[in-house]
Amino acid sequence: MTPLLWILIAVQIVMGVFDTFYHHEFTERLAWRVSQRFELKLHGVRNMLYALLFLVLGWLEVHGALALLIVAVLVAEIVITLMDFVEEDLSRKLPPSERINHTLLAINYGAILVLLLPVLIDWAMQPFGVTIVHQGLLSIAATACAVGAALCGVRDFAAVRRLGRMKCAPAAGLVEKLPGHKTVLISGATGFIGSRLAASLGGAGHHVIALIRNPAKADLLPPPVTLITSLDQLASDMRIDAIVNLAGEPIGNGLWTEAKRAEILKSRIDMTGEVVKLIARLDHKPDVLVSGSAIGWYGLWADQVLTESAKSHACFSHELCAAWEQAARPAEELGVRVVYLRIGLVLGTEGGFITRMLTPFEFGLGGPLGTGRQWMSWIERDDLIRLIAYVIATPDLTGPVNATAPIPVTNAKFTEELGRRLHRPAVFRIPGGLLRRIGGGFADELLLGGQRVLPNKALSRGFVFRHETLRSAFEAIL
Repeated sequence: MTPLLWILIAVQIVMGVFDTFYHHEFTERLAWRVSQRFELKLHGVRNMLYALLFLVLGWLEVHGALALLIVAVLVAEIVITLMDFVEEDLSRKLPPSERINHTLLAINYGAILVLLLPVLIDWAMQPFGVTIVHQGLLSIAATACAVGAALCGVRDFAAVRRLGRMKCAPAAGLVEKLPGHKTVLISGATGFIGSRLAASLGGAGHHVIALIRNPAKADLLPPPVTLITSLDQLASDMRIDAIVNLAGEPIGNGLWTEAKRAEILKSRIDMTGEVVKLIARLDHKPDVLVSGSAIGWYGLWADQVLTESAKSHACFSHELCAAWEQAARPAEELGVRVVYLRIGLVLGTEGGFITRMLTPFEFGLGGPLGTGRQWMSWIERDDLIRLIAYVIATPDLTGPVNATAPIPVTNAKFTEELGRRLHRPAVFRIPGGLLRRIGGGFADELLLGGQRVLPNKALSRGFVFRHETLRSAFEAIL
């Protein structure tokens, strides 16, 4: 075992740790995605093989046929990695940084094999036996790496077991209130909400037209779906029964710099304007435009109960939502029923704000934000899909509609319930002052501020939520 070989192994470990924590845990959150269950199985087996290799190379020289077992482990690792590459391409789209990191890992692993195989061949030529070799700090470091790899493997297998219990409700049943065979155009169809809506409508036999800006994400939508990249692709004699406009730059991805605020606003206004232009040139106008908005329209409040008739407070969230709704208003003049869906915090493990909370909570590092007294008006994702279908199917439902569950909770209660569901404490409170210094307006409005919103219109029209309480929602999705 030459110094160069150990250096390459150290480089492999560093890149592997980065891949695990930055990509698998932080950005992709594989441990909470049901679709990645098989990938996690592969990761678990590979991590256990790594743990074995680190222990053997750090403390032992294995001779004779035993050396061939190490070769077999190396071959198994290569096979598992190739299977992992295929599974990743089939089940998710890798971000560029992860693909680059995987390429570097493969190159470095090849260099390790070039240097390690002659050592193993030499060991294989010697008489059968095992020799303990203490290599000082290298042996200690190898042991630490073995323990780390084994712990990662245990976590992967635990996640696989948990994901096996997390059942996703059949998509088609979510839109049972929508009668007949409808043609529905969805903008933002590859997003967290739009993709589930498209799957539900398509599964129930409705015709879905999905407007997507990034063709690489087309695989996220199960067939049958008609994919378009521009509304200009739709002919004027195209008959569309309903339009659901959800497209827009994510509001929670990154701090609110001036450029970020401008992009968030522009993406929504421009897309909604394009939708209105489409409606204007269609020979047969759609029955309804369900245009996205958010409970941020109301601005920041303390404990006041807010229904659709409530007034607003000025802040960026209100400015954004008001402009978004205003951009859709010309559709009313074209004779189209317009519903402004003021969506709350959407709960689900495939996306949304809660995915950022799961990993720290799983490791016992979760807790309230600031005082914890700010209100969180939430809705479980499948209930939101059901509500959208209900809105489309209810002709007298118009104007603003709050898309939140009937029982909002404070941030302290939310974190308590999440900790309870994950069987973890939720005591690590993050000071509000720290969040403000880091996040500025983003922290003030999205983390430390809130609204106590009730869905009066939906309830008064007879809509029934499957998950009225946060505990019920967590039991369904976690």
